[in-house]
Amino acid sequence: MTRKLWIKRSLIFCSALALYLIPSCSQKQMRISSSKQPHGYTRTSEQDMRWWRESKFGLFIHWGPVSLKGTEIGWSRGREVPVEVYDNLYKDFNPVKFNAAQWVSIAKASGSKYIVITSKHHDGFCIFDSRYTDYDIMSTPFKRDVIKELAKECKKQGIKLCFYHSIIDWHHPDYLPRGEGDNRPADDAVFERYVTYMKNQLRELLTNYGPIGILWFDGEWDPTWTHEQAEALYAYVKGLQPHIIINNRVDKGREDMHGTTKEGNFVGDYDTPEQEIGKLNKDRPWETCMTICQQWAWKPNDQLKSLKDCIHTLVGVAGGDGNLLLNVGPMPGGSIEDRQVERLKEMGDWLKKYGQSIYATRGGPFKPGSWGASTHRDNLIYVHILNWSDDTITLPPIPNKIIAASVLTGGTATVKQIKESIEISVPQTSRRPLDTIVVLRLDGPAGQIPPCDVSQLN
Repeated sequence: MTRKLWIKRSLIFCSALALYLIPSCSQKQMRISSSKQPHGYTRTSEQDMRWWRESKFGLFIHWGPVSLKGTEIGWSRGREVPVEVYDNLYKDFNPVKFNAAQWVSIAKASGSKYIVITSKHHDGFCIFDSRYTDYDIMSTPFKRDVIKELAKECKKQGIKLCFYHSIIDWHHPDYLPRGEGDNRPADDAVFERYVTYMKNQLRELLTNYGPIGILWFDGEWDPTWTHEQAEALYAYVKGLQPHIIINNRVDKGREDMHGTTKEGNFVGDYDTPEQEIGKLNKDRPWETCMTICQQWAWKPNDQLKSLKDCIHTLVGVAGGDGNLLLNVGPMPGGSIEDRQVERLKEMGDWLKKYGQSIYATRGGPFKPGSWGASTHRDNLIYVHILNWSDDTITLPPIPNKIIAASVLTGGTATVKQIKESIEISVPQTSRRPLDTIVVLRLDGPAGQIPPCDVSQLN
């Protein structure tokens, strides 16, 4: 037994005791709030959610030893890569080109306001220094705590650091059910022992690296994970960092990849559509997670999304009142592909010019569609016209009077407001290939206008 493992095991009793002491107050608070809200809902206060809702755009990072193979993180274990091969990739993982300052600078240049990195994916490998396992970054030839270095740089550059953390852990001997291709016997596995291990590691993540913005859970679908365990975990995390935001994948209420939360008393602060744009929803916070290529982890010659696709996704998400979490997969050496960096920089350049129509806005009132989307702030509506099927875009009527109009992207527009509709015309010379943004100034707050459908008018 290594000295590190001896220390880890000697801490188990004290750790288990702490797990029961920390969440007690939070669980009481949760019982009080749950009686008031019968649906999957936000338990974190609006004040604590505000920074995230106003950020609109974050950078997702999926990374680990699997990048040596170029296959998908977690999911390729026991499929494209045999279990015994996959579980030993960490012994060759030496990302000497990793530079935390460079990663955070890339995020900042993209216009992202927060970073969510995989502290542990389904494969169980920990990208941080953990006392509770030897299957971590300190057991690789690299022997540097990636999370520690990122935390320092995020604080320095003004970016919120957040963690993705999988409930599933196919590497851990007590996690059940076993992953695909894993033939280890399960007779001696005790799932509750694994839950204690997971909470121990979450305590490390939430006490060793400063304030964390979001805990982005995943892997809640296995039958061994229950709603009761989810409530306890939510309370435990809140006991460690009361202001942290937690997604809906901590509990059992998520509806497939649409990411919405079904009816029921489920914990979780926001919904998580995956690889798709959510519908306009001003009642329930949500965030689309999407890859900049096709695969979450790095893949050689993976198909990269165009700048147009990225901007249209960002606009569609903001117009639906959501956030966009756009994913990159660093290479095995520790750097992010130049072409991915360039695409992110292009998005950042666009946001420097037109970010006022995205950041700190709310979605609507005109529902997103093939025509485009709209966002609003105070008495301004930003009409994002992404596709022109005619020379005029016709919008539904609104109760407020339009007192002025301008084109944020440059040029001129003609806006005609009548009882039945609003007609916007922009000459060809003023239309932009990515997005033509027309700003409508109203005589009152745009946030009081109910959502209205556009598709039937165009």
